[in-house]
Amino acid sequence: MKTLLVTGGAGFIGGNFVLDVLALGGYHIINLDALTYAGNLHTLASLRDDGRHRFVHGDIGDRACVRALLDEHAPTAIINFAAESHVDRSIDGPAAFVQTNVVGTLNLLECALAYWRALPLDRQDAFRFLHVSTDEVYGSLGPVGRFTEESPYQPNSPYSASKAASDHLVRAFHHTYGMPVLTTNCSNNYGPFQFPEKLIPLMIQKALAGEPLPVYGDGRNIRDWLYVKDHCAAILRVLEIGRVGEVYNVGGDAERENIHVVKTICALLDERRPLADGRRRETLITHVRDRPGHDRRYAIDASKLKRELGWRQTESFESGIARTLDWYLDNQAWVQRVLDGSYRMERLGDVQAGAQDHP
Repeated sequence: MKTLLVTGGAGFIGGNFVLDVLALGGYHIINLDALTYAGNLHTLASLRDDGRHRFVHGDIGDRACVRALLDEHAPTAIINFAAESHVDRSIDGPAAFVQTNVVGTLNLLECALAYWRALPLDRQDAFRFLHVSTDEVYGSLGPVGRFTEESPYQPNSPYSASKAASDHLVRAFHHTYGMPVLTTNCSNNYGPFQFPEKLIPLMIQKALAGEPLPVYGDGRNIRDWLYVKDHCAAILRVLEIGRVGEVYNVGGDAERENIHVVKTICALLDERRPLADGRRRETLITHVRDRPGHDRRYAIDASKLKRELGWRQTESFESGIARTLDWYLDNQAWVQRVLDGSYRMERLGDVQAGAQDHP
């Protein structure tokens, strides 16, 4: 069995990846997570007695911790999910994003480089460092076109700037030191275990409670929606057969305006859990001041991943959003355990100084 060091494996995408890979078999996972507000051990509750999974509470910026794990477990790969990821939080406090996404990734790379160099040649050839990133590093698109792996980096938020910096560091460690790296840049994920500050789980929770549904600006911002289980399958495919040094974009071929996403959630909830007063939940939609620097449109061209590695998404937006909604309805206990005192579904990232409203 192969051993993987997964960082950020108690978060949304990382947690789903750990659960999915262990369900497939053939791997041991050492799971390193700092358990910041968005990391949650309840996501991994089903693995409590699974000998193939070891959870370690620690930070990718802790050099001694990372080195000890590498020396003790001798992983065949490192998959780096660890990141601060919410744009609104990066507007309120960019320093934490630089510390985790840039400084933390650099420390992880330096530890991985020393570990890789000390391996026997055959194990050096087999080793991989896979860095999980975002399409937000590419900036904002016009009404046509899609991001490709050759698109220039034009990050527009502190979050995307910090992820762009980490992507460049990963690339540099390959070209400077020869370390065998891989990078994936994904579109907007949704699905089980997502922290309820992101659009889809936030709207589900507020709509379920019959509360106002805040939508930024005119709601016409477009994202390419990717079901998290499809994303995890893509990451595993890249890890197993991706070409060293390459970047692979992962998208869901599911461009939707934010307002369409919210209305879809409203309609599905009206079918499953009608409000007692008979109102349609779409009437709860409230347009609020736009996010500063809000990118208008993202869309991913995942043809390289499909052509070279044979990956295909299994969920359409319609099937994926229905599965996601049903998961949240069936797992309200998980949601309530997640909502601690650091986040109460309030709005973040509403700074005014220097902000530009986008119609």
